[in-house]
Amino acid sequence: MKSRSALLGKKRTTVVAAATAALFLLAACGDDGDSASGAPEQSDSGGAITVWVDPPRVPAAEAFKETHPEIDITINQIDGTVGGKSLQQQFAQFNEAGEGWPDAIFFPSNDDIAWAAGAQINYAADLTDLLPDVIEGYEDAVIAPCNIDDQIRCLRNDAAPDVFWYNKAFFDANGYQVPTTWEEYADLAVQIAAEHPGKISGFTGDAYAPDRYLWASGCPTNERLSETEVHIDLSDPKCQRAKDLLSTMVDGNAISTLGIFDADAAAVGKDLVMSPGAAWWGDYLFNQTWKIPAGEMTAIEPLTWEGESEPATGNEGGGLWGISNHITGKQLENTLEFARFVATDPAWQVELSTGLPAYGPVQDAWAQKQAQANYFADNETTFAAMKSAIGYVQPDHAYMLYNTGSVWTETMTPALVDGQSVDSAWETFETELLNQAKAMGYTVK
Repeated sequence: MKSRSALLGKKRTTVVAAATAALFLLAACGDDGDSASGAPEQSDSGGAITVWVDPPRVPAAEAFKETHPEIDITINQIDGTVGGKSLQQQFAQFNEAGEGWPDAIFFPSNDDIAWAAGAQINYAADLTDLLPDVIEGYEDAVIAPCNIDDQIRCLRNDAAPDVFWYNKAFFDANGYQVPTTWEEYADLAVQIAAEHPGKISGFTGDAYAPDRYLWASGCPTNERLSETEVHIDLSDPKCQRAKDLLSTMVDGNAISTLGIFDADAAAVGKDLVMSPGAAWWGDYLFNQTWKIPAGEMTAIEPLTWEGESEPATGNEGGGLWGISNHITGKQLENTLEFARFVATDPAWQVELSTGLPAYGPVQDAWAQKQAQANYFADNETTFAAMKSAIGYVQPDHAYMLYNTGSVWTETMTPALVDGQSVDSAWETFETELLNQAKAMGYTVK
């Protein structure tokens, strides 16, 4: 991600938010059937379906096409940029035109479900009675982001809880003890940075960074109270302890200001000795992207905050599938078959997916297949940690019309790159987060 000034980030974010809000208003006021009343006009193509997927999910759609040749399917690849605004603008225009919606979609950003399930757009169908057996296969904590006002408005693709990754080969060679608390992690990170200059213990520059640290602390940045109300309070003690932890590591040169997807991250990633990170970091990031040698990285359960009795962690991604509210008959039947496949079928979830499946019944089969590569220093501990971490993801964190990660990368990231303190950057982040939420129409509590 490119650095930019906080001022430029603020200007861009506010303009996009205002434009999007205007489009929502247009969609709400438009005369496109009954979408505003919650009962959109539904069509039946006779069975042909169109699905929209980002690049990593193209293999899922292709696997469905191969498995179900009897279903006529068109696969459209879309931009997978996390935090992008063009998609929701397209859907507002579809509502105005009364046509154009895909039958199923993999949302590039999990935040997309907020507008897709909102009363104004009303795209995402309630799947509670349409796919009850599939929904039953999810743990409550996994399906929670899709449970909006007691309706299941999407399906999770993969569970992406943060575990605690560490380089076991480095720790063993240098006699370090793996931390068990967040505070020990920060202190050890500084110690290692001093004793081994260049070694790092995390990344702050990507849109998942606030999930990695703030969400893991229970910091209220995304606490949905209703469709129009949200609780945000960065002065909360749970936010302040996350800020203090980041300050310790930034001041101690123990954490990189790069993002995990930056062009230079692969080179820097080879010096990563420990970090909270999603379950999918293991294969996708460490193995396939950064090419860290086998036998080094291992995951353990998330860390515990001092004074608390259980681990606490955030979640990075774990994408969402949505189904159109505008279809019926054979078209809906075939789309639901597609949704069932991409959520549950081993042909995708076990054989092709790099992330821990969100659908519980295939998780063990996925872990067994992944273990065959013998990549991790301790397979048994790593895969057990991934499954147990699901239960430690902190509650009261919903996906909203504003994107906390985008605000972070437009405020915190450039400030830290420029050498500002976490305290200074935090003020800008807080101000812009509040502005963004209000610009999207929320009343902030």
